[in-house]
Amino acid sequence: MLVLELESRYTIRNYSDNMTDEAFYSFCAENRDLRIERDSDRNVIVMEPVVFESGYHEGEVFAEVRNWTKKHGKGKALSPSTGFTLPNGAIRSSDACWISEERLAALDESEKQKFAAIVPDFIIEVRSKSDRLKTLQAKMQEWIENGVRLAWLIDVKNQTTYIYREIGEIEIIEGLDKILSGEDILPGFEFKLDLLQM
Repeated sequence: MLVLELESRYTIRNYSDNMTDEAFYSFCAENRDLRIERDSDRNVIVMEPVVFESGYHEGEVFAEVRNWTKKHGKGKALSPSTGFTLPNGAIRSSDACWISEERLAALDESEKQKFAAIVPDFIIEVRSKSDRLKTLQAKMQEWIENGVRLAWLIDVKNQTTYIYREIGEIEIIEGLDKILSGEDILPGFEFKLDLLQM
């Protein structure tokens, strides 16, 4: 059994020599109370469960994406605890995501029982107080480089939103009085940033 010695809230250890994909999956299953990811260098990233405020933020963004999906009957919205295996080998999760029917059609049935090798079309990350902005920005860039078409990084504390697009463009929105658009990825989807104020 592999044991991680936690040094901080956001700890990275390199286990590339002795942790297979199957071992990583088993480790995650045995530690469901932790939030675990893996980067493209096969570093295991361990985070504690979210605090109250972050749980509220995750719930709001996921609920809005899920409601849009149910209303329009297209694609699938997946929960914040869903892990995806990206083309670069990283296993990542977001606070909310949506996958189109076209991408889902290419997903092998066996992939649904593991960290599926599929990339969401759209993702949202909400920065918690313990998250380093540069770390999250690098993660957002990784999502885009691996095939995400539209991604939002919402920094509630600093009232700043970063919109990442597949063409490589990053737009910065100031203030929580704005409404974000799903653009041509989720037509008609709108998210009022003031929903994240407690």
